[in-house]
Amino acid sequence: MHPKIFSKRFVPIFSIQLHFAWIVLLVVIVGSLGRPQETAALPLKRDEPQETLVGIDVLAQRGFDILQGKRVGLITNQTGINREGRSTIDILFNAPGVKLVSLYSPEHGIRGTEEREGIPDTIDIRTGLPVYSLYGKVRRPTEEMLQNVDVLIYDIQDVGARYYTYTTTMAYAMEEAARRRIPFVILDRPNPVRGDIVEGDMLVDSLRSFVGYFSIPARYGLTIGELARYYNDVGHIGADLIIIPMKGWKRSMWFDETKLPWVNPSPNIRTLTQAILYSSLCPLEATNLSVGRGTDMPFEVYGAPYLNGKALADSMNASYFAGAHFYPIEFTPAASTFKGEKCYGVRIEVTDRNIIRPAEILVKLAQAIHKQSSTWEYHSPGFERLLGSPTLIHALDQNECPCTTIAKFQERDEEFMKTREKYLLYK
Repeated sequence: MHPKIFSKRFVPIFSIQLHFAWIVLLVVIVGSLGRPQETAALPLKRDEPQETLVGIDVLAQRGFDILQGKRVGLITNQTGINREGRSTIDILFNAPGVKLVSLYSPEHGIRGTEEREGIPDTIDIRTGLPVYSLYGKVRRPTEEMLQNVDVLIYDIQDVGARYYTYTTTMAYAMEEAARRRIPFVILDRPNPVRGDIVEGDMLVDSLRSFVGYFSIPARYGLTIGELARYYNDVGHIGADLIIIPMKGWKRSMWFDETKLPWVNPSPNIRTLTQAILYSSLCPLEATNLSVGRGTDMPFEVYGAPYLNGKALADSMNASYFAGAHFYPIEFTPAASTFKGEKCYGVRIEVTDRNIIRPAEILVKLAQAIHKQSSTWEYHSPGFERLLGSPTLIHALDQNECPCTTIAKFQERDEEFMKTREKYLLYK
């Protein structure tokens, strides 16, 4: 090549490299704007909801492996759904290789709308399967109900409170399955009020009933699968127990942090707040006190015609409750205790659900009502049965300092925390 011609067309190498670098950088920038950025390595914030798969989701992922070729009985209600809201009944009825043959319903019925005793057997409209009521003439599945069943499954969302009867229905069914050597499968679900908080009094054996079958605190902090493991061992049930665990659930999670759809577990537990308060305050409904049934705020309002709401609210707020505030209220229940009568009492606002302790509220509210009115009747078998022990009733009789009563609860709860450790499935 001629030197002169070369010199006219010459472009320095470093200039070409510089232009090329700018072009590459521009392509990278433009390309990055058109695609999502990687965030998997970023730490998950505490308040970001995490995806949780419940037992039925996990079982479906596994191809219903343990049910292949089996005749299946299912204990469930309206809360038995997967994370998309599809009924476990429909899922199992249409699952390949699975033969769903019978359904069993707990208190409130298969659809969760009944508020009466003596719920009858029915037929499920969608599947044509028999629905045997375990809250009617019998509360345990009978020989006839189980005669064509190879595997019995339990899939019901609990609220984490001892007196919620679904857990006793589960225990009864486990016992009947054990007698007939039928495997018992739990499709696990979250404890909606967290699995790391335990409070309230322990149940004593002399007060065992349908609203408290084995010795656990009022708010026991276990999933239904963990509770079944505890019952099976402590209660010497001896069931062939199979737990299908959840994925993505942690003990510190509230239900609304799971991204799972909320379905009212019973007619008067309509919100997570109500479930939190119910976990320890439910026993009050066994006295002559309205707990808000028949109103829009069940277990958020407490009152009676004979109370002074302002004085009660002032007394409770003076006691100081972290995570709660009390407001005077007037309300007229449309059903249940004091139906059609104006009641005066308090509304409990949960200001911080992470630190509120409803068991402490129970003790102090009972003491405050007792001091204000001699009309309040707390000496009832039902109240003691729901409390789980005579501790609070004795404390009221003796005008014991609430702090002493609460300390007794806490001492028993600490022992339970140690006992339950080996039954835990999640961290």
